[in-house]
Amino acid sequence: MFHFESEKELQQTLLQCKQAALQALSYYQLDWEQIRFNQLSGTCTFVLETQEKQKLLLRIHSGMDIQEIESELLFLESLHANSDLIIPRGLVSAAGSRVITLERDGDVEYHATLLSWVEGEHSQGALTDDQVYQEGVLLAKLHQATEGLTLAQNSNFKRPAWGQQTFQQAWARLTKYYSNFLREAEFQLYREAADRVSSWLATLSVEKNSYGLIHGDLHQGNIVFHDGQPRAIDFGRCGYGFFTYDMAHVILGLYPAQRKLVIQGYESIRTLDQDWYTALEAFFVMVLIENTSHHAPNPRETESLQAEQPYAQAILQHYLDGKPFLFNAIDIISRDSR
Repeated sequence: MFHFESEKELQQTLLQCKQAALQALSYYQLDWEQIRFNQLSGTCTFVLETQEKQKLLLRIHSGMDIQEIESELLFLESLHANSDLIIPRGLVSAAGSRVITLERDGDVEYHATLLSWVEGEHSQGALTDDQVYQEGVLLAKLHQATEGLTLAQNSNFKRPAWGQQTFQQAWARLTKYYSNFLREAEFQLYREAADRVSSWLATLSVEKNSYGLIHGDLHQGNIVFHDGQPRAIDFGRCGYGFFTYDMAHVILGLYPAQRKLVIQGYESIRTLDQDWYTALEAFFVMVLIENTSHHAPNPRETESLQAEQPYAQAILQHYLDGKPFLFNAIDIISRDSR
């Protein structure tokens, strides 16, 4: 993961990543014509265009376990072999490796991976009912495909498990940076909600039909549409988790009425557990807090995090009060009222 707490550190990180990307290109037999920066998040990504007008995605990883990176690519290969899902695929270097190790100044180690490009575009404007429904279908097909995989039996397969421990790590990060955008009373609401989620996570038991390998980050930014059909991209956070945790990422950025359509699309392929609503509400709050934690240190995200608080605070309050909120329109909480 990349760490920066100021605009100066961010610019320095971007410069280092650009240099690492150019170094990485020497390991691949590519007639590349253009490279452009894409985004900096869990990884730093660049879009490559070859002379044949082929698109590829180059990723620079920092502070990540090489075995976890290799396992992500193995997961993608297994999905390709066991489903008809259109997803990214790891490409090999001239030496036959899917993960390249780079060093900069002898002290900062980067890894690089090259992925096939998934054709599609993010939806422009509001999503249609059919698009939202098809997102539920996509998620169900993804879970259906992962249920048949035996990667966990491979001793070299290493991916994170998203649960109480990782949530506490996210909470520790938010505790460090919350003052950048939250008032004390607002943070107290986060604290109470986080305590409840953490206690609930400790009671969960792993069931075969509700837990397995998941995408782990299938928010609206990681879904593109091609000929009206959604496709999943960016599996960098794939790992073990509850299927309803995966669904919480999908519905977080949708309106309440649209969330119902995701459920309907999902259940057209795969049946949810009997207590799915309670679990989905708790995972929804968990993902909300994790996302806030992820963006908290980035100075470029401060303004948007502040703008999100009226709605986020309302969700947290409804959750703590035991009032349903997933499919209901709720009144926002004015920041001046706290």
